[in-house]
Amino acid sequence: MELISQSIDIFLHLDAHLDQALAAYGLWLYGILFIIIFCETGLVVTPILPGDSLLFAVGALAARENSPLQIGWCMALLFVAAVIGDAVNYSIGLKMGPKVFAKEQSLLWNKKHLLKAQAFYEKYGGKTIVLARFVPIVRTFAPFVAGIGRMGYTRFAVFNITGALAWIVGFLLLGYWFGNLAFVKRNFQYVILAIIIVSVLPAVFEYLKERQSRRQPVAL
Repeated sequence: MELISQSIDIFLHLDAHLDQALAAYGLWLYGILFIIIFCETGLVVTPILPGDSLLFAVGALAARENSPLQIGWCMALLFVAAVIGDAVNYSIGLKMGPKVFAKEQSLLWNKKHLLKAQAFYEKYGGKTIVLARFVPIVRTFAPFVAGIGRMGYTRFAVFNITGALAWIVGFLLLGYWFGNLAFVKRNFQYVILAIIIVSVLPAVFEYLKERQSRRQPVAL
């Protein structure tokens, strides 16, 4: 319970924790952020790492007067991390193949997340790689499923780069432009919570739609 409480506190107070990390590690924070984004996109065992909310908070931190973080460097480094992460995830899925679907849930990963990403992929096709960037959990598993499905790498790379650019630049600039407004600073935890809720809404709507379709009687 204590670990869960600490995780929630980190998610809701990313601005304060980033301040502490910057004070403790200085410009090494660039490397820490690179690793977080890489792991969140590249490893199927770490889908709960912060993504959208982290980028927003980093953008806000970079916008502060005399901040050692530069928004340009943040964009470049985290874009590279996101692209490499998806590429690694794709490669793992390509090598592991369909046999992973036969494995039951383990302590490291949840099979339901993989099946959800597969359904998302089957519905949206190659666009999944772009769209999934904005959907937590699915974002981590989409490139993995693309690898399992043997999507051509050139096609995958185009979607990967496009999605990473839109996701990284979009959320960093949102934080950079709006993260230091007085209202946002006073209610930062609620803004972060709103970002998380909005991010998961597509998955929730999809789940409710699927559940409703199952309840409808089959016409004879």
